[in-house]
Amino acid sequence: MKEKYGQPLARDAMAYVLAGGRGSRLWELTDNRAKPAVYFGGVSRIIDFALSNAINSGIRRIGVATQYKAHSLIRHMQRAWNFMRPERNESFDILPASQRISEAHWYEGTADAVYQNIDIIESHAPKYMVILAGDHIYKMDYELMLQQHVQTGADVTIGCLVVPREEAKGFGVMAVDAKSVITDFVEKPENPPSIPGDPTNSLASMGIYVFDTKFLFEALRRDAADPHSTRDFGKDIIPYIVKHGKAVAHRFTDSCIRAAEEIGEYWRDVGTVDAYFEANLDLTDVVPKLNMYDRDWPIWTDQVVAAPAKFVHDQDGRRGMAISSLISQDCIVSGAIAKRSLLFTGVKMGSFSSVDEGVILPYCNIGRGARLSRVILDSGVRIPEGLVVGEDPILDAKRFRRSEGGVCLINKAMIERLK
Repeated sequence: MKEKYGQPLARDAMAYVLAGGRGSRLWELTDNRAKPAVYFGGVSRIIDFALSNAINSGIRRIGVATQYKAHSLIRHMQRAWNFMRPERNESFDILPASQRISEAHWYEGTADAVYQNIDIIESHAPKYMVILAGDHIYKMDYELMLQQHVQTGADVTIGCLVVPREEAKGFGVMAVDAKSVITDFVEKPENPPSIPGDPTNSLASMGIYVFDTKFLFEALRRDAADPHSTRDFGKDIIPYIVKHGKAVAHRFTDSCIRAAEEIGEYWRDVGTVDAYFEANLDLTDVVPKLNMYDRDWPIWTDQVVAAPAKFVHDQDGRRGMAISSLISQDCIVSGAIAKRSLLFTGVKMGSFSSVDEGVILPYCNIGRGARLSRVILDSGVRIPEGLVVGEDPILDAKRFRRSEGGVCLINKAMIERLK
């Protein structure tokens, strides 16, 4: 469906990304940065996926609300997303929590993070608002969701995933009728409602909402006047609309973007160390579940000016090589081997060292003879010569952070304690 004059609905929409969360289950990876600013996929940050989806969908007005330890996130957005031009009716607003409504309050919840910036949103005059979480990995065309929203006359349209009922306990879950109208919405229920005709699965919220802007403002102002509200979309705004208005479910399968070789839809909440690790390693598969090479739907990010990756030495036992790995620019693999790993920008591997299933964040240095397996190295870590990680679980757990899935997270402070 098109608006009059054949304009896509995205032309009249604003994307508003909620990027203030810490993501404490990522442990030390979010000690100094918000979860949306965490590195992903060799060259990107997590937030780049939501922002790229917006740009690729045709949305040219974007706001990003930040709060927890936002410096790294803001710096990244200033470098990577400064191509929006007001003379083309484009805008990119970074909106840190700044006590705009009251000197006593920062953003009190996801809904409040939008409410406090109503005046800024009004200055852009969007007809529709697309509210997005800034901490998920996926590719999606929001134009298709906007079309469904208009066609159904919904007060709110909610993006949703089909998940097994047991897994749905960690999500906001919706019950729907045969026309996808939401009849109930509950946060993290012990007994999730199932899909009609499919008793083993449930519909889980993706944290993506489409509203008519005027309706959203009315809902936010009503919620702000309620002293008992927690100022949250999932706990307050959405349940109220489900009860008093019309909320409609939009299934991810209807708007997910797949390259030719991608079989299924791909969405990941990389909120734990194990989930983050596995989602990164998914990219090393011969046919990855998520295609980062799709030129029709690029993932925009900061383009670092740096030299190409280099592999040196060609002797038995000292051969620079990588197998089923993503190697970023400015990396030097010197007489070392990387297997099923991601080396982010500026990683250096010394002779006779090896990484097997590693997520090595920017500007790490792996010393000669070190052997690492199932590891995440935070940015700037310098691994001492000969260090072995991933072969002795008990020793690893004493020295580093070891997850239930056997992944070791290592940061600078942990290496300092070894000395």
